[in-house]
Amino acid sequence: MRSSVIQRPDSAESTSALVHPQPWPALCLLARLHHIAADPDTLMHERGLTASAPASDDELLGAAKQLGLKAKISRTPAERLSLAPLPALAKLVNAEGGERWVLLAQCDGQRVLFQDPSVEGGGRPTIEPLDTFLQQWAPGGTGLLLLATSRASLAGDLAKFDFTWFIPSLVKYRKLLGEVLTVSLFLQLFALISPLFFQVVMDKVLVHKGLTTLDVLVMGLVVVVLFESLLTGLRSYVFSHTTSRIDVELGSRLFRHLLRLPLAYFQARRVGDSVARVRELENIRSFLTGQALTLVLDVVFSVMFIAVMFLYSVPLTLIVLISLPLYSALILSIVPVLRGRLNEKFARGAENQSLLVETITGIQTVKANALEPAMARRWDNQLAGYVSASFKTQNLATWAHEGINLIGKLVNAATLWYGAKLVMDHELSVGQFVAFNMFAGRVSQPIMRMAQMWTDFQQTGISMQRLGDILDTRTEVPPSTAAQLPPIKGRITLDQVTFRYRPEAAPVLQNVGLDVRPGEVIGIIGRSGSGKSTLTKLVQRLYVPEQGRVLIDGIDISLVDAAQLRRQIGVVLQDNFLFNRSVRENIAIADPAAPIEAVIQAARMAGAHDFISELPEGYDTVVGEQGASLSGGQRQRVAIARALFTNPRVLIFDEATSALDYESEAIIQRNMASICKGRTVIIIAHRLSAVRHANRIIAMERGRIVEAGTHDELVGRPKGLYAYLWGMQQGSNPTDGQA
Repeated sequence: MRSSVIQRPDSAESTSALVHPQPWPALCLLARLHHIAADPDTLMHERGLTASAPASDDELLGAAKQLGLKAKISRTPAERLSLAPLPALAKLVNAEGGERWVLLAQCDGQRVLFQDPSVEGGGRPTIEPLDTFLQQWAPGGTGLLLLATSRASLAGDLAKFDFTWFIPSLVKYRKLLGEVLTVSLFLQLFALISPLFFQVVMDKVLVHKGLTTLDVLVMGLVVVVLFESLLTGLRSYVFSHTTSRIDVELGSRLFRHLLRLPLAYFQARRVGDSVARVRELENIRSFLTGQALTLVLDVVFSVMFIAVMFLYSVPLTLIVLISLPLYSALILSIVPVLRGRLNEKFARGAENQSLLVETITGIQTVKANALEPAMARRWDNQLAGYVSASFKTQNLATWAHEGINLIGKLVNAATLWYGAKLVMDHELSVGQFVAFNMFAGRVSQPIMRMAQMWTDFQQTGISMQRLGDILDTRTEVPPSTAAQLPPIKGRITLDQVTFRYRPEAAPVLQNVGLDVRPGEVIGIIGRSGSGKSTLTKLVQRLYVPEQGRVLIDGIDISLVDAAQLRRQIGVVLQDNFLFNRSVRENIAIADPAAPIEAVIQAARMAGAHDFISELPEGYDTVVGEQGASLSGGQRQRVAIARALFTNPRVLIFDEATSALDYESEAIIQRNMASICKGRTVIIIAHRLSAVRHANRIIAMERGRIVEAGTHDELVGRPKGLYAYLWGMQQGSNPTDGQA
C-alpha cells in the first residue's frame, strides 16, 4: 500500500479524535480505507459506550465487525510484523503504561508507516524506524494487531432469514462443538462394546461355565460403564456451556436488529405480538443446538451399527430398516394438518400476550372505569381459544407419536419372531441374537426419535416464519452505508413533502414546503389530525417522506445515519417515558458517566432542580416505573432536562405543556428564553399562549400550511385559522372570525 492512501482527517474528524482519545478514531480510519463510512461518536453510541469509559479490546473487535469488517485480534511476534496483512490497527504501550491504537499502514522490515489519530489534529502519517516502533508495540516480544478485511454487506441486507443465520454462531464455537463430537464418538464406541460383552457371556461363559472369564468380563464391563457415565456427564457439561454462550450471542444479535427497525414497524404491530415473536428464538435455538444436534450425531453413528448388524443377519437388518418408509408415510400424512394447527396456536398465544400487555399497561384506565369484569371475560374467552388450539395440536402430535411407537413395536415383534426362528434353525446363536437386538435398539431409537421430533421440526419452521417477520424487515439506513452528518447548525428545510402512513391511506402531509433558519423559534398550531406531529417526526427521520425531501443544513436526512441526526435533536413530548431508574440516570441517559454538574445544569434550565433537591434521595431518587412517583409537571420538567442535557442544536416541543398545571407551565415558560437561546426550536401547541412569542407561527389544516406569520400578523387576519382559534381560547365568539 502506498502512503498516499492515508489522508489526514478533516476538521470534524480531528475534533472527534480530541474528544475520544480511544481506539475509535483509528478504527474509523481503517474502515474508510475499506470504503466504509464511520464516525467515532456513532460507534460509541452503537456500542452503548461513552467518551469517559475505557474501551476494551473485545469492544473494539465487536465494533469492527459491526462496521462490516471481517476482523480478529492477533498476538503477533515482532519478527513477523513485516509479514502481517496491512493495513491493520496496532496497540502501542508507552513508558507510563498508557495504551493507544494506531493505524499501521506499511512495514518493510526497516521502517514502519503509521498514523496516530488520537493526537491533536488527527495526527499525520509518520515514518519511524522499526526498532523504535517495536519498543512501544512489542516490548515483550509480541504485540497486538487488529487484522481486518472488508466483506460485502449488501448480500446480508438482502438475504432472507433462514437456518444460515445461525451458522456464524455455530462456527464460532466449532472447537467446543468438536469436543462434543469427539466425546460422542467414544460413547458410540463404548456402545459397540457392550453388546459384544453380552454375546460372549451368552455363547461362551454360560456354555463352558467359565467363572474366571465371567469375572474378567464383568470387571471390564464395569470399567466401560464408568467411563461411559463420565464421558456422558462431560459431554452434557460442554454442550450446555456451549449452547448457553450461543444463546447469549443469538439473543444479542436479535435484540440489536430489533432496535434498528424503523418506528413504523412497531406502530403496525401489537406489543404482545412482537414479544411473542422474539420468544420464538428460544424454540429455534433449543431445537438446533439441543435435540437436533445430538440426534444428528446418533443417526450418523447409526450407520456404523447398521453395518455391524448386516454382519449378523441381512434379513433381520432389512426388517429393522423397513420401518423407515413406514415412518415417512405417517409423517407426510400428518404434516399439513399439524402446520395449520401450529399456526393457529401461535396466533392465539400472540393475542393473549397482547391482551396481557395492554391490560397491565392500561391498568389505571381499567380500574378507573371498573372494567375488571369485562377484561376478565375477554381474557377467559381468549384463553379458552388458546387452550383449545393447544389441545388440538397436542392431540394430533400424541396420535402421531403413538403411531410411531406402534410401528416400532411391530418391527420389534417381527425381529423377535424371525430372530427366534434363526436361532432354532442354528443360523444364529443366542448370544448373537441378544447382541443383534441391542444393536437394533441403538439404530431404532434414533430413527423413532427423528420421526417423533418431526413435530418439533414443524414447530421450529413456524418459529422461523414468525421470527423472520423481524429479521427480514429492513433496518433504518445502517451506519456503515449512511452518509456522515457533521455537527448541525439548525437549518431545517421541507421541500414539497408528501407523506402517508399506509399506501392506501389519505396523505397526512401534502406538498409541505417550509424553511426554518438556524436559531429561529417556530410555533406550529392547528386542529387535531392536521399533521403537526407528523411533520416533526419527519424531521427526526422517524419516517421517510413519500415525496419531497427533508434537509438539515442542506443535507438530505434520508441518507444520513439516523442516530447521528437524533443525537443532535432534543424532543419533549406530551407524554414522556421515564425509565425505572434514578432522576440522574433519566436525565443523563445519553451519557450515564457524565458529571453531576452537567445534570444539574440541565435540570436548572428546565426548572426542575428545586423540586429534585427536595426529593428523599435528590438526584439519586428512583422515579418508579414510567415515573410513577413524580407528578405530571415534575415528569415533564425531567423530560425537558433530558432533552437539554445533550445541548441539541434543534429542540422540538410536541404538546409538551398541554397537560401541565398552570404553575408547572409558568415555570417552563419563564425559562423558555434560556432554553431556546442558540437553538432552532419547533413548538407544537394547542394552547396558543405557548407559541405567542415565537419568531414565526405556522398554521396547519388537513396536512397543508395555510398561514404563516407572527402572532400580531395572524391575529390581524380575522378570517384566518389562527385568529379563529385565538378567539376561541380568549373567550370571544368563535363564529366571528371563522373562515
